[in-house]
Amino acid sequence: MPNFPTIVHLDADAFFVSCEQARDPTLVGKRCAVGGEQRGIISSASYEARACGVYTPMPTARARRVCPDLVLIPHTSGLYGEVSRRMFDLCENLTPEVQRNSIDEGYLDLGPCGLGSLAELEVAVRNLQSRIWDELRIPVSMGIASNKLVAQIASKHRKPRGFVVVGVGDEAAFLAPLPIGRLPGIGAKTEAALAQRGIKLVSDLFTRSERELESLFGRDWRGMLDRARGRDDSRVESEEGDAKSYSKQETFASDVSDFEEVERVAKRMIDELMPKIRADGFKVRTVTVKVRYTDFTQESHGRSLADSTDLEAPFYPLIGPLIRGAWSRPRALRLVSVRLSGVDDSPGQMEMFGAAEERRRKLAEVLDRLNRGGKAAVVVHGHRLAPVDPRNKPKDTAPGA
Repeated sequence: MPNFPTIVHLDADAFFVSCEQARDPTLVGKRCAVGGEQRGIISSASYEARACGVYTPMPTARARRVCPDLVLIPHTSGLYGEVSRRMFDLCENLTPEVQRNSIDEGYLDLGPCGLGSLAELEVAVRNLQSRIWDELRIPVSMGIASNKLVAQIASKHRKPRGFVVVGVGDEAAFLAPLPIGRLPGIGAKTEAALAQRGIKLVSDLFTRSERELESLFGRDWRGMLDRARGRDDSRVESEEGDAKSYSKQETFASDVSDFEEVERVAKRMIDELMPKIRADGFKVRTVTVKVRYTDFTQESHGRSLADSTDLEAPFYPLIGPLIRGAWSRPRALRLVSVRLSGVDDSPGQMEMFGAAEERRRKLAEVLDRLNRGGKAAVVVHGHRLAPVDPRNKPKDTAPGA
């Protein structure tokens, strides 16, 4: 495991307003907010409007009183979900381990990316932050830490466009001077009640006895102390359940150093997974390749297609580069696995050349029926054929050997 933090929390700044400003640049720099009319509430406010006292979820009528020149923007149907999808798609180009927490925030685990130092990781995250702005015109704040709890607090520390890194072992020192309300589970009312007891900063918790803490937080007082110290062992959950991904793995009978053999096995896994995806009526966008070395350490790399598909061919060109990305050490492999995720069950859009794709899909369905039962009755891809005897070709080795 790296000795530097690898968990990133991404938090889009004033997301709904930022989406509207990207759509209509004349709104940039103005006191504006997304929300309903007189009986509605403010869903998102620009930072200029926030400086006037507008916040979420303030009633719209009150927002107009505190900010008379407020530009009120009605919700644009479908816009925010589409921008969110594209934003997280960019994240999945960096790492397959992406947890989409909500429409405007989520977690990334860069541990599987094989980055060699904190400096490399910071460059990668800054590049992602810049790319989201360049391609979508959405400002985002990034928090980097050793766990999700601290990364989430760090991302909100210097908004907008924040970039905060908390080193391994620095979690408690980072949290100590912050207002107690920054900790999860401390709402505005609880924060006010604690302030009356003299507890205003995170560090103030450590000046109180266990009995007093139990009276304040009940049975969860120990958990609150753990959070105050920056302790969190929850994982980045890139999937929402078994139905959200399809995977296969193969443990080799003997350790393998032949790149072509590993690539052939991985492509065969694509062939074995895709008929199941078609049978379930789904499409997928993301492929992740994981390799395990003989010492049982493992690494993974993932990539996403521009559009979801239920065909094998679009994934084939990704397999070789992903194996090389994951297989970063000049060591033999014990196991390789392939996971297909980013499941989409919505009907696809009509596209130019859609007829050709539909013909390929019908051919795939015919082959699925012929090959049903687990045996490949019809082989159409070269990687499904038996490999050449290694004694009759030059020996290939692991990348970097």
